[in-house]
Amino acid sequence: MQEPLTGVELQQDEKADEGVVNVNVAAEKEEVKTPLSESVSVGENGKEKVTEDINFHLFLVGKNGKKTLISGQPSISKSTHSSNSGRTVVQQPGLNQQKTDGVMYKCANLASTKTATFYTSFVAQKTAAAAPVYNYRSTFKYSMALIVSLPIGTPPQSQQMVLDTGSQLSWIQCHDKKSTLEKSPPTTSFNPSLSSTFSVLPCNHPLCKPRVPDFTLPTDCDQNRLCHYSYFYADGTLAEGNLVREKITLSPTQTTPPLILGCATDASSEDKGILGMNLGRLSFASQAKISKFSHCVPTRLQSGLSPTGSFYLGENPNSHGFQYVKLLTFTHTQQMPNLDPLAYTIPLQSIKIGFKRLNIPVTVFRADASGSGQTMIDSGSEFTYLVDEAYNVVRAEIVRLVGTRIKKNYVYGGVSDMCFDGNVVEIGRLIGSMAFEFDGGVQILIEKERVLADVGHGIHCVAIGRSNMLGAASNIIGNFHQQNLWVEYDLTNKRIGFGKADCSRSVQM
Repeated sequence: MQEPLTGVELQQDEKADEGVVNVNVAAEKEEVKTPLSESVSVGENGKEKVTEDINFHLFLVGKNGKKTLISGQPSISKSTHSSNSGRTVVQQPGLNQQKTDGVMYKCANLASTKTATFYTSFVAQKTAAAAPVYNYRSTFKYSMALIVSLPIGTPPQSQQMVLDTGSQLSWIQCHDKKSTLEKSPPTTSFNPSLSSTFSVLPCNHPLCKPRVPDFTLPTDCDQNRLCHYSYFYADGTLAEGNLVREKITLSPTQTTPPLILGCATDASSEDKGILGMNLGRLSFASQAKISKFSHCVPTRLQSGLSPTGSFYLGENPNSHGFQYVKLLTFTHTQQMPNLDPLAYTIPLQSIKIGFKRLNIPVTVFRADASGSGQTMIDSGSEFTYLVDEAYNVVRAEIVRLVGTRIKKNYVYGGVSDMCFDGNVVEIGRLIGSMAFEFDGGVQILIEKERVLADVGHGIHCVAIGRSNMLGAASNIIGNFHQQNLWVEYDLTNKRIGFGKADCSRSVQM
């Protein structure tokens, strides 16, 4: 015979800085919880709260040991047991609980602050919190990279970071007391001791010791039992330090939850950090649950000064005129050693120089069985890079148009041998415009005035290099070919938008 249901009283504690529900059960009970996902929220006191979205499975346990399900479906996860006044409580590790005459469950983001008492035989499931809606506009300085400044920590410290849609981990240069005894830290480095919301991940954190090794972010334990990371980039540079949690204050009304960042402590390295914006779960875009973001890269100034571009998190008021291409996605079961599954992969169809569409098979721009040939768009790369099958065809056309003017025996940066030291305007006129073409008539058009990049000492190069010289097997559309162009990363709809613009003027709009 089924045990009778007993009333459950739910009462909110008004004194807590977050929603607290007192659940008083008048009979013995067992509670089983199934975690759905972990989330991070910030209370009014500014302290970080890590909570889990869970299903509550409440049972009444009679003296005969029988259980009556109050709500949910019986789903038991690994847990630890503790005893409280003769009642059996199954407590999920990591959930912040306090036990009173009943059990107090700490839950984030309850809407009401009023005391509500009622009796029911049903306890509603806690639902996942809605993704935040960002409406943030900022600017960046453009030289060879897009340099944004973001206020990090509490109180905020402004940090310069390279906006990089080709990498995952965001990291900042941190002030380290030990390393600065001999030399002064960069003036823009982040001082963790000044932030009340800063914390370091211990080496026993699941991210530091994942069940399945994450080769996109190698981690290990350092001598202080803290989580240490090493991050290699395609150009051979290395970023390393400790993984930490910190929040970013976009505006007085828009603050991210504490995010996992890298904290580099080598004061001799580059003082600018990285704002990782690719599709990885640890990128800034993923952790902050950004639905879309966009940037507009201005044209470079002949004076050598860095022009200013625009950057949006959230809706872009200019998007009504954008043309979109769908992102190409890959399943986790596809084993492709040369593929970057976290990159923004787009379906490039062809390349035009002047009025001529080059004879390059479309398969050259698609990932083959090994992943080679993938075409991605990357704000963190300056030049555009092509696999040899495409680069050789482009170079042959440049030689046909202006071959006698190519600077002999000169290779810029070890990647591009299409360089000139003659009249730039005349060479640009002879080459003409260039276009990267996609389905549906969508294209990235490079005007003849922007085909050549000034690399110094009176030398200008077609801003295209061989990707294999980087050790890569991909086609990469870099930021030089994103000038005067809105590029929108619509993560919700898995697409990339392009819109022609005067990006220098867009800053003033």
